[in-house]
Amino acid sequence: MFVLIFAGGVLLAHYYLWRRLVRGTTGPGRLRVSLTLALVLLLAVLMGTFIGSRLGLESWIAWAGYVWLAVMFYLVIILAVLEIPRAVVGAVLRRRASAPQPVAAPEPVFASEAGGGTATLTGDPAAAEALTGSSAAGSVPAGSLPTGSLPTGSVPAGSAPTGSPPAGGDMSRRLFLGRATAAIAGVSAVGTVGYGMSSALGDPVIEPVTVRLPKLDPRLNGLRFAVVSDIHLGPLTGIGHTQRIVRMINGLEADVVAIVGDLVDGSVAQLGSLARPLKGLESRYGAYFVTGNHEYFSPEGPEEWVEELGELGVRSLRNERVEIAHQGAVLDLAGVNDVGGASSGDGPDFAKALGGRAEGRSTVLLAHQPIQVSEAARHGVDLQLSGHTHGGQIAPFNLVVGLQQPVVSGLATVDGVQVYVTRGAGFWGPPVRVGAPPEISLVELRS
Repeated sequence: MFVLIFAGGVLLAHYYLWRRLVRGTTGPGRLRVSLTLALVLLLAVLMGTFIGSRLGLESWIAWAGYVWLAVMFYLVIILAVLEIPRAVVGAVLRRRASAPQPVAAPEPVFASEAGGGTATLTGDPAAAEALTGSSAAGSVPAGSLPTGSLPTGSVPAGSAPTGSPPAGGDMSRRLFLGRATAAIAGVSAVGTVGYGMSSALGDPVIEPVTVRLPKLDPRLNGLRFAVVSDIHLGPLTGIGHTQRIVRMINGLEADVVAIVGDLVDGSVAQLGSLARPLKGLESRYGAYFVTGNHEYFSPEGPEEWVEELGELGVRSLRNERVEIAHQGAVLDLAGVNDVGGASSGDGPDFAKALGGRAEGRSTVLLAHQPIQVSEAARHGVDLQLSGHTHGGQIAPFNLVVGLQQPVVSGLATVDGVQVYVTRGAGFWGPPVRVGAPPEISLVELRS
């Protein structure tokens, strides 16, 4: 169903772009045909990217397809926003073109009779009669006015009335509006995507945050978690993406490393080499991982990644918990599977992960999706660390994410439980992040 909805939306978007960027900016001819074919080619590349991603063959067109997806998204958004001012400007131009212009009254013209010096009023018989007492019509013989001597403001027979639009005026206005709108949208979309790519492909920001837990044993004050999510190892990231994240995490000298899901977008056979730098992660009490929804998209499921990460020194918390002993005190660190595993019988089990805990001991839960906090609240969790949202990744998509998740990014309290949602260190789909730069969070606990 999702595939059909997505395909339908992409087709509608391309038709809208054709109407505004091709039909609205060109007349019939070779240019329109060429631009139409270019848009069809971009559509084919985009669809090929998504079809290829299911077959593991997308790497050679992924860059073009995903970048065009981002440009297409912003073109549609910007053009839609411009529809109202476009309509207003069009209405103003049409009104100005169709409004009749006032015709000036003809001015009297005096002509001297040859050799007589008698002034004769011509041009307006009624005015002449009023001034001379006789009809001026006969004072100027037919044909006596030379060519070009028509009175000021007169209109030759057969000419168009003053104020009528010139031939082709409607087409000129349409092309002017279409080209102006297309230029604004094109420059804005390309500029936004260029900025978003530099953000997505650059270094994640380090986001320090202090979380106060009222029940926390004072001896645990200062315990620090390096939290990273949504790394999304895939064909567009390369091994440098993993190496950079590991280097930045190690620089934080954290007590615990928490990888809260969506590490990969493929199988171990495809992406195992990209994950190997994780073996170099450094922390006092170890590195831990919980599954995200994308681990369940892997052809072999999440189990092969659980085994692979174990060999790299990263422990997966599969509906289980461990004790973090620090300065004579103990913290429970629990992890639950993502809700995406429920359909395959591998979903979250909060009772298993959180049942039978020691009385009064603080608990930090790793759960990929913020929406899992509702169940965490029923089990007395003090803090939940999550990802999944990417902070929206591409604004204004963050507004849509907020309809599905209780927290889009940052620290919030839901059902009495504090939830910290990291924006993630990678990207999914387009290598673009606008309004939500990639991040690695350093969470410090305080009582």
